[in-house]
Amino acid sequence: MAALRGLLARPLASYYLLVSSAGLLLVIGLTMVFSATSVKAYATDGNAATMFLKQALFALIGLVAFWICQRLPARTFRALGLPVLIAAVVLLLLLNGLLAWASLNQLEDAKVGPLEANLLWLYLGPVQVQPSELAKFGLVLWGADVVARKGAALGWWRELATPLFPALALLFVLVGYNDLGTMLCLLAVVVGLLWAAGVRLRTFATLGALGLVGIGLLVAVASVGGGSGSADAENYRWARITSFLDPPPPEECKLADCYQIAQARYAIDQGGWFGVGLGKSVLKWEWLPAADNDFIFAVVAEELGVVGCTVIVALFAVLAYTGFRIARRVETPFRRLAASAATAWLISQAIINIGGVVGLLPITGLPLPFISDGGSALVVTLAAVGMLASFARAEPDAARALHARPPARWVRLVWAPLPPLPPARRRSTKRPPTDGESEPAAGKRRDGGPRPDGGGANRVRAGTARERRR
Repeated sequence: MAALRGLLARPLASYYLLVSSAGLLLVIGLTMVFSATSVKAYATDGNAATMFLKQALFALIGLVAFWICQRLPARTFRALGLPVLIAAVVLLLLLNGLLAWASLNQLEDAKVGPLEANLLWLYLGPVQVQPSELAKFGLVLWGADVVARKGAALGWWRELATPLFPALALLFVLVGYNDLGTMLCLLAVVVGLLWAAGVRLRTFATLGALGLVGIGLLVAVASVGGGSGSADAENYRWARITSFLDPPPPEECKLADCYQIAQARYAIDQGGWFGVGLGKSVLKWEWLPAADNDFIFAVVAEELGVVGCTVIVALFAVLAYTGFRIARRVETPFRRLAASAATAWLISQAIINIGGVVGLLPITGLPLPFISDGGSALVVTLAAVGMLASFARAEPDAARALHARPPARWVRLVWAPLPPLPPARRRSTKRPPTDGESEPAAGKRRDGGPRPDGGGANRVRAGTARERRR
């Protein structure tokens, strides 16, 4: 424990913990994507590495986003908050508008020219984007900037409500209408922001009640064809909740409610403690739906067992500790709020995904960060980690250490510049006596007047202090 405390006390411990945990999760994710998709890719394209190479390309783009974001100062992130959020809202409006237009005209494909919408994805020719992923990052940046500017005024409901609540309501409707899981992640971002800002608990209680009402409305609209459902179909959201609360026997499960969780439990049971071996999963052969995305953790459990699952959970725990450690150590309010919100987003998404796969939470259809197949999610996640890396280098002790022993110039040009040096620590204004001065006599000030305490009991302590100095 002493050695661990010594390592954590190092100036750049937060940075190295963040980069190592995120890097290991990325490597595990690429490995598991190849394992989960190789059979299907070989059957359809004749090349087992087709989907892996696509994910590796997005990982490379994400690493570039990480590199760029870790070089940016806090003022740039504050300036990017509103443009990123506006871009996400515009893309969400296009996505929902195309889906609504196709539904009204009873068209099979929601396509207008080069634009095409498919459930949660927006296509512009060969480019595929998931706007809800960009909305998470935009809300982190813009929300942290707004809350930091409000400061102590957040104690008033009027200041808390404008402009935060209208933007949140718009995002919740545009995202939650089709994707309830992502809406829960946005809610976690808001909770992380307000918690780091020190908002009172009764405010959280009120917002929690409003959130439950909104979730209830989103569950209800699925029964009339809202969201990704259809008017003549079963309310799939309510079916997931009821199957979670009262699961039917596995042989009675349907694809829409508990079939996935039943197959995931088979995978977990078959994996045991050490798994059947990497690449040897059987349920990924079209038995487990979304085996490469939402339920990739079940493939991990089958192939790597409890040990592999524990490693992934431990890495997410390290990531959570590091993110909140950065939020606690940075000095500027924006960095503290953005680090708290980004950490709440990534960890809540991991908890919701893993909880749904193992049966502790209802299924929401969220991917597992770093691990699941998905280009937009991986790029945005690595960009958020790059922002946290920039904040970790800006911790006061880390910045002083980097300035005290700066890396080589080519390292600063290629990797990251030096962070801003924090203000110097305040020193005590009490000046020790020089060689030509003597200590003031007990009961006397330096100007010869009596001390307010009149000496008394302090005379003994003063004499003892002089003896120690001698």
